[in-house]
Amino acid sequence: MTAASSSSASISPATFEIKSANLPLVALLLKSADLVLLAKELKARFGAIPDFFENDPMVIDLSPMNAAADAAGTAPAEIDFPALLSMLRAMRVAPIAVKGGSDSQTAAGVAAGLLPAPDARVAGNNPPTLSPASAISGPGKVAAPVQAPVAAAPPLGAMVILKPVRSGQQIYARGRDLVVLAMVNTGAEIIADGHIHVYAPLRGKAMAGARGNTDARIFALSLEAELISIAGIHRTSENPLPQQVQGKPTQVRLEGEKLVMLALT
Repeated sequence: MTAASSSSASISPATFEIKSANLPLVALLLKSADLVLLAKELKARFGAIPDFFENDPMVIDLSPMNAAADAAGTAPAEIDFPALLSMLRAMRVAPIAVKGGSDSQTAAGVAAGLLPAPDARVAGNNPPTLSPASAISGPGKVAAPVQAPVAAAPPLGAMVILKPVRSGQQIYARGRDLVVLAMVNTGAEIIADGHIHVYAPLRGKAMAGARGNTDARIFALSLEAELISIAGIHRTSENPLPQQVQGKPTQVRLEGEKLVMLALT
């Protein structure tokens, strides 16, 4: 190597650098190609939370839908990607990639402007944790306790609310836990991507793990909620709370697709 070539090799570009970067994504795990039903369910889940998405980049994962098709022995369904992308963008989501599709599905996604992302990994669901105690999953039903390491706390500090949450008021702790030190009145909504702690009567609606965190929990000093939800699995006042937790200090967690309520002593 000459002196000139050695010198030029050591010069760093003045206008750019190339480095690895991690982009936080949300994933849409598509279970059906029925976009009418999808629009209805998305509106029911997120329509009342206008700032839930803030142009978050999204990967569309077709694996669940195609796994069901394989199990049924049917061909992968065709997807109207232009209509799907239009629907998602209207919700302030930025779909950028597709994964888990057949060759024809992936080609259709690419034709609609998506990137193929076969190696994108969707966060898995860790087993929920619970100290040994009686766990109530419904009237007369007792689930066996399990033990596991406690899940890590969200990277952001918790949002703390000092005043009562009034009827008609909505509070959303985006990317963090929510701590409420006063009553949550009937008709109020509290939402968090992490855990929810209410150190007072909880009489309104509480939705933890709003972005699909199945490890999220709800803690209430007095559980009297008209709706509780974790990662989209919910229970309303139409199905009365078990007497063992009604109006008592309670922890709510997920076990599979079932809400489990644990009376705290």
